[in-house]
Amino acid sequence: MDTTQKEVINLTNLPEDTSSQIFGAAESLRSMLMQYNCAIREVKTKLEVLSDEFSAQNQRNPIEFITSRVKSPKSIMQKLHRRNLPVTLESAEKNLYDIAGVRVICSFVDDIYSVADMLIEQDDVELVITKDYIKNPKPNGYRSLHLIIRIPVFFSDGKKNMPVEVQIRTIAMDFWASLEHDLKYKKVVPNVEAVQNELRHCADTIADTDMRMMKLRDEIDRMKVQEIAKFTAEKDEESEKSRAGER
Repeated sequence: MDTTQKEVINLTNLPEDTSSQIFGAAESLRSMLMQYNCAIREVKTKLEVLSDEFSAQNQRNPIEFITSRVKSPKSIMQKLHRRNLPVTLESAEKNLYDIAGVRVICSFVDDIYSVADMLIEQDDVELVITKDYIKNPKPNGYRSLHLIIRIPVFFSDGKKNMPVEVQIRTIAMDFWASLEHDLKYKKVVPNVEAVQNELRHCADTIADTDMRMMKLRDEIDRMKVQEIAKFTAEKDEESEKSRAGER
């Protein structure tokens, strides 16, 4: 593939009468995005299997839902441009790890780490990078656990290890991130610093709520265990009295 065929989106630099090169570039782009879509499918399948197992074996499922996306050609181009990297398919595959993205929404903070551990412990999943924005939030208040993994995907011409970014967060974290994203891309507003401060306060409040909800869940679980133990002890006592009466 020549340099022209590697271009992600800017095909206007091609010389005249090069329709075959334009077609080649478009075909290469489609092929690349197809491969990342297949990588997403592989990761989602693993997570969905875990989710089904949780549902079958436990009283609750730590995975609420799973979403995914492949970056658009425009987003790929913009990210390469921001990093002063060549705007080519080869450059995108070499330098960008988040073209394929999977987001896992969990119920509680400790579920995030449980799901992450179970995913990366699978023998065909290679952990490349971990970025823990829960323990170390971004300055704007953003919280989430980011994993860059590589996963083998088998195509007709052989196996390819594909990078996928997996973001794992709670419902509350996802709610905040979605709103912050919407606000960030609006037109610049007066007193933007006050808005940013308020967003950070909201993020801190949401994080505190997440921790309180997790503690509440643990307390409820503890009370359930006590009730079950009490019920079991009472039944055992009744059975013992019944056996003593028969003797």
